[in-house]
Amino acid sequence: MYKAKVIVTLRPSVFDPQGKAVENSLKSIGLSSVLDIRIGKYIEMEIETESYQEAEQVVIEACKKLLSNPVMDDYNFTVQEIQSERSIK
Repeated sequence: MYKAKVIVTLRPSVFDPQGKAVENSLKSIGLSSVLDIRIGKYIEMEIETESYQEAEQVVIEACKKLLSNPVMDDYNFTVQEIQSERSIK
């Protein structure tokens, strides 16, 4: 079993209105040293496959087909093997 950690962010060329709103709010409460904020998504997935390469392919397919917008978003991920927490009886 594998655990994937995926980060999806808007591409640098895409305006981030949510990030700008948070940036302005932080400045309004006195945190003027904050220069820029970009908001993204963090996703964790447990994947049951036979190999690391298969797990990577599942993550790539999930990102391309559902988790990210290929026109607006970039994504990065890590995959690591984990021990199953399910007990077999």
